[in-house]
Amino acid sequence: MTTTTTAAPPTEKLNWKVLIGSLSGSVIEWFDFLVYGTVASLVFNHTFFVTDDEFLSMMFSMASFALTFFFRPVGGIIFAHIGDRIGRKKTLFITLMLMGGGTVLIGLTPDYATIGLWAPILLIVFRIMQGIGIGGEWGGALLLSYEYAPKNRRGLYGAVPQMGISIGLALASGVVALLSLMPDDQFMAWGWRIPFVASLVLLIIGVWIRSSLDETPDFKKVQQSGAVVRLPIAEVFTKHWRAVLVSIGAKATETGPFYIFGTYVIAYATGLGVENNIVLTAVAVAAVIATIWMPIFGRISDSVPRALLYRAVAIITIVYAFPYYLILNVGEAWAVFVATAIGFGLLWGSVNAILGTLIAESFSPEIRYSGATLGYQLGAAVFGGTAPLIATALKESSGGEWWPISVYVVVCAVLGLVASFFVTRVAHREG
Repeated sequence: MTTTTTAAPPTEKLNWKVLIGSLSGSVIEWFDFLVYGTVASLVFNHTFFVTDDEFLSMMFSMASFALTFFFRPVGGIIFAHIGDRIGRKKTLFITLMLMGGGTVLIGLTPDYATIGLWAPILLIVFRIMQGIGIGGEWGGALLLSYEYAPKNRRGLYGAVPQMGISIGLALASGVVALLSLMPDDQFMAWGWRIPFVASLVLLIIGVWIRSSLDETPDFKKVQQSGAVVRLPIAEVFTKHWRAVLVSIGAKATETGPFYIFGTYVIAYATGLGVENNIVLTAVAVAAVIATIWMPIFGRISDSVPRALLYRAVAIITIVYAFPYYLILNVGEAWAVFVATAIGFGLLWGSVNAILGTLIAESFSPEIRYSGATLGYQLGAAVFGGTAPLIATALKESSGGEWWPISVYVVVCAVLGLVASFFVTRVAHREG
């Protein structure tokens, strides 16, 4: 007599190792993002990029901050290829070590007064390490969570790595606020190094958790079926370009408003006379709201069609783009908190919660790492890092008017709105 066994249905119990493992790298990435930006503008122009021209020193320092944006696509292509060829787990171990290791090494690098020209050279090398690691981290972290998730919990699981953005920003805002209380001479000498070296704790936790995880179930099936693609990126370009375009459009609605509601607001609100620490606190509070809201909204998307939810939030973002500045222009602390909590905490938090899952669902497992990374990183490059520059240019060219910035937010949201109508058409159909 023979017996047959059937696979047990996916458990409803949350896989905390998977969730924390996918979250850890994103927290490190965004923690470093804000801390480095602050330190670059306050410290590195005096201690690493030392010249006789103060303006030139500042330009070199800020250029080092922007450097990772140029290397993220490179890292994305490299590690997406590796992830689709040899697996998510090994790839994520490498990206975390590059990204986290680069962060810690920056905190340990001697300054110009100690080792001369080697100081800025080493700093740039470690920033490049970070950029390459970050480029491959997002797609891997998303797939680690998404491909382990029960089918009826993919929205929830896909929201968790996205939470790293708001958690990282909240942590960084808190650390920057604490560091600002230090005497200037101590902060310049060694205080700025604390958050970089302290990120070693996050790195150790991330490596420990990820090393204890097995390869994702979806990639195991790809290996067992012999469906591993020789050149995944070529497959994406030739057969899945529509899904890439949809992903870019979906990313536009998240990344453009993110930089307007979450970062450019600092420059804009302080220009209205609101104190810098109040604006930073408002952003930190909104980041906490987003962190709490994202898993809730992700779970809702497991019951309500994600494309429909995405469409609804895009429309609300379009409607809110103009009232957002009307509220800010009140110029009071409460107005900054309200405007930021709605725009960054709730609207951006909603879009970001389901973005990763929407993108992942557009690609089959054998090219999912490459496809998701390409769409996400191209969207980030076009609509992300350029947003503060565009906002500044629009305000300047309009004679200080705010409404062109609202138009830019509307354009980004419209792109996502259009993309939402094509999500189901390009989605991968599982057998």
